[in-house]
Amino acid sequence: MKARFFCAARTCLALVLLGCAGINAAAAPDLRLATTTSTENSGLLKVILPLFETSYGGKVRVIAVGTGAALKLGENGDADVLLVHARALEDKFMAAGFGSVRKDVMYNDFIIVGPAKDPAGVRGMKDVIAAMRKISASGAKFVSRGDESGTHVMEKDYWKSAGVEAKGPWYVSAGQGMGQILTMAGQLEGYTLTDRATYAPYKDKTGLETLVEGDPKMFNPYGVIAVNPARHQKLNAEGATAFVNWITSPAGQKAIVDFKINGVQMFFPTAK
Repeated sequence: MKARFFCAARTCLALVLLGCAGINAAAAPDLRLATTTSTENSGLLKVILPLFETSYGGKVRVIAVGTGAALKLGENGDADVLLVHARALEDKFMAAGFGSVRKDVMYNDFIIVGPAKDPAGVRGMKDVIAAMRKISASGAKFVSRGDESGTHVMEKDYWKSAGVEAKGPWYVSAGQGMGQILTMAGQLEGYTLTDRATYAPYKDKTGLETLVEGDPKMFNPYGVIAVNPARHQKLNAEGATAFVNWITSPAGQKAIVDFKINGVQMFFPTAK
C-alpha cells in the first residue's frame, strides 16, 4: 500500500516538474507545412521552425515543392498551412475558398545568374525583360524550373512581356527544384532565374554569378495561407492558425530578419 502511494506521489511530482519546465505532457499534433523549395534550400526553415515548434509544442512536417504544387496540396487537404510566393495564384486559391486566411509575410528578390564569361552580354543590366530577350537571342542555354513554382510563373511572365517563345535547343525545362536548377545551370554554363536566398548557398558550388538584378519587376513577395477547414475536416486548423499568427508576429518577423547567409540578410518582413 505504501509502495503504491509513494509511486503515485512520484508520478504527480514528475508531472508538476514537467509543467514547470514548460514541457507539455501531451504534445500538440503535427503540422503539415507545404512551402516552396526556396524557403527550404536557403536554410530559412531550419532556423525559424524550431522557434515556432518551441512555442507550439508540436512538430512541423515540411513538404518543399513549387508554389503550384503547394497550393494543390492545400486544395486537396494534404497540407494544413502554406508558405508560398505567387500572388496571382494565391489570390485565385483564396477566391475559390480553399484558404481561410492569407497574410503577407516577407519578400526577397529574383536575380538572373549565369556563367562568368556571360555569352549573352547581360551583366549589369537593370531591365529584366531586355535581358531575357538578349539571352534568348544569343542561343545560350537557359535552364527553367518548368514546374509551375512561383519562380517559374514569374519567368513565364517575363518571357511573355519580352515577346519570346521559350522553346528550342537553347531552352531547358527541367521540372526540378531551385537547388537542382542552379546545379544544372552551372554544369551547362547557362543562365537561370532564381531567388537571391536560394542562390546564396549555391554560389560557390556552381560558379554562377549574379548578372541581372535591381529591376522592380523582380520583387518576390511571400504569403502564408491557412487551408480552409470547412473544405477538409481532418486539417490541423488550430496548428495552422498558430503558425500564421506566429510567423506574422514580432517574434516570427524578427526570426526572419535574423536569418542571414554570410552575414547578409536574405528575407525582409512585411507582416502588418
